[in-house]
Amino acid sequence: MLGDISKADQIYIVTGYTDMRKSIDGLAILVQQNFNLDPCTNTLFLFCGRGSSKIKALYWEEDGFVLLYKRLENGKFKWPRNEQEARLLTAQQFRWLMEGLDIEQKKVIKKAAPKLVI
Repeated sequence: MLGDISKADQIYIVTGYTDMRKSIDGLAILVQQNFNLDPCTNTLFLFCGRGSSKIKALYWEEDGFVLLYKRLENGKFKWPRNEQEARLLTAQQFRWLMEGLDIEQKKVIKKAAPKLVI
């Protein structure tokens, strides 16, 4: 299926600012050269420009790249701008990002290992 990103094994967010004029080839080269990652794997790479209302997603399918583009009509993405790096996201962090939330939620309940009561 065209652009079925739910099958991605990993999701990386490229923090900082990305030139949104870049196409598939430019984004793939950025992933390879700046972060030493292989864009031709089952990985979703997310990019955002200065305005924070538009993102691009680069995803490799078995026969080529898919480039997805999303523009918000209201609001902005909470994109980490502290430095340029490729950060691995969990599925939950990806959902938070797509819902307009910060990927580092301060008040989330942390999962814990069960304790045995004797």
